[in-house]
Amino acid sequence: MPFSKYLRFLAALLLAACLGLAPVPALAAGPVMVFAAASTTNAVSEAIKAYEAAGKGKTVASFASSSTLAKQIAHGAPAQVYLSANEKWMNYLAEKELLEPGTRVDLLGNRLVLIAPAGSKERGPIKARMPLLQWLGDGRLAMGDPDHVPAGIYAKQALKYLGLWEQAEPRLARAANVRAALALVERGEAPLGIVYATDAAITPKVTVVGIFPESSHKPIVYPLALLKGQATPEARAFWRLLRSDEAKGIFKKYGFSVR
Repeated sequence: MPFSKYLRFLAALLLAACLGLAPVPALAAGPVMVFAAASTTNAVSEAIKAYEAAGKGKTVASFASSSTLAKQIAHGAPAQVYLSANEKWMNYLAEKELLEPGTRVDLLGNRLVLIAPAGSKERGPIKARMPLLQWLGDGRLAMGDPDHVPAGIYAKQALKYLGLWEQAEPRLARAANVRAALALVERGEAPLGIVYATDAAITPKVTVVGIFPESSHKPIVYPLALLKGQATPEARAFWRLLRSDEAKGIFKKYGFSVR
């Protein structure tokens, strides 16, 4: 049916409903719109496949830095489910009263690691005053932009704790999200990078140099919530799936800790 005829058809139905002559049929539910931190791409994509394979409906996901997604939501992006890589950006939306009451939960945890391209020579352990500049040589340290990307924020905290931030800051390759930082190391464009353990685990093109002590940064927490006014039955169903035993198994497979 041509679009103009379709509009006239809808208008006729609405007029008939107003006159009490015919009911307006319920519109088909659209796909669930999920905004999730870039570091969850593989795990959430697999959870979506499981959700759709079970015949529960369609889901569309947008993966990016938690900060980028939160700002998009604040400016009216049609997200229904939001999974952040830190509490800061979930709090940002909470302060704007954009979260559906009673749906915010802490879903996942992660670890922070130092990586190098696969086949790189071994380096010493992660510790205070380690020779980071010597390891970098003429290259840069790839990490999420510490001004807004959660992985970068955690990395800055860790480097400060280890007494390395002042020497590291001028040598940063600031990436738009943690997966972009990972890609720089994968391609050999940066000799070192700081990413989540789950990111390092998805590619054979990098090797983990060391794991940052958990005491060196704030706990890595991934909060999940539905967006206010967007908590449709379908969105709630997907929100429940992410908290299910099935999803927990998926997240664990990719290296996340489940809360």
